[in-house]
Formats: sequence, C-alpha cells, structure tokens
Amino acid sequence: MGSNPSSAETAAGSIYVSSGVTNAAKILVVGHFAVGKTTLIGSLSEITPLRTEEKMTKASLHVDDLKGVTDKTTTTVALDFGRLTLSDELVLYLFGTPGQQRFMQLWEDMARGALGALLLVDPGRLEESFPVIDLIEGYGLEYAIAVNGFQPEKVYQEAEVREALDLLPDTPVIYCDARDRVSSARALIGLVRHLLERAA
Repeated sequence: MGSNPSSAETAAGSIYVSSGVTNAAKILVVGHFAVGKTTLIGSLSEITPLRTEEKMTKASLHVDDLKGVTDKTTTTVALDFGRLTLSDELVLYLFGTPGQQRFMQLWEDMARGALGALLLVDPGRLEESFPVIDLIEGYGLEYAIAVNGFQPEKVYQEAEVREALDLLPDTPVIYCDARDRVSSARALIGLVRHLLERAA
C-alpha cells in the first residue's frame, strides 16, 4: 500500500538546496539601526529566514535612537539569514548584520568570505550610514547603496545621496522598498551587476 508524502514532508523538502547547485555566494545586507535589513531579507528569502530579534526593553532607551522609528519594538542582536536561488547552479546566502555599534564585533566573522554588501540607507538619516561605510571599506568589500523608502518625508535625488555619502562615481545607488520583493530584488541585482563589473 503506497502512501503520499505528508504536507510537512513536502514543505520540508523546499528547505534544502538543489543537488544541482555548484556555486554559492555570500552577500551582506548592512545598514544602520532600524533601516530595514531584516525586512529586506524577509522579502527576498525563499526559505523562512533565520532571525535573531529580541524585544527592545527600557534598558535600550538611552542607547538606541528611535527618532523616526518610534513604532520599532524589536531589534536584531546577532544576524539575519536568508537564501535565494538565482539559477540551477547558483545560490545566494544573505547575511544581515546588526545595526547598533555595540554589536559591531560580529562584523569580522560575517564579512569573511563575503563577495560584497548591499548597504541600506534611510534618506532621512543618511548621517547614520557613515560608521557602516567605514566598516565596509575597512573590510575591503565592494558595495551598492539601496535607498530604502519606507515612508519618505522627502525624496532625495541620486546626486544628493551621492554627495551626502561622498560616494565614488561607480558606486550604484538604487531606490527600493524593502517590504516589496520585486523592489528588493532590483537592489540586489544592482549589487550583483556591480560585483561582476568589478571582477571583469
């Protein structure tokens, strides 16, 4: 008597990488506190993302600046992890870094082996991106800028973003909404194209 696989077994099968995959690439998703890194990885990942979020407590009131994100109740304390298969042979592993300065010691391990970084920025808090840019450049990573427009009070033109962040002319600047899969994918594709051009 035959039996059909249970729905749990069928669902579990999708968590494994296809046997045909021969190449994997590690990409960092970085940015300052509360810029949308967890959201972006969640919108892109084909598996349920691993999240290390904890509830924010009163102890963080004088440590984490909630200006502009007063409805935030959780924060990443280690990393986010997601996976995206690009082709039969290639899979991307997405590692989201924590945004607070007190967790920056995790960067050394997370940056090891990464091909590049997608740097999310909030157009209303661009100055908070400088410490993150310093880290990216300190680890020698190529990167692209993803301007995350959750609820923009003002739309900044690309030239304004470039000048404010003092970017090199060839650093990609892509506008996205981290909640939207297509928009997030467009930002990730912009980074991948940049990496391919730099490797050529």
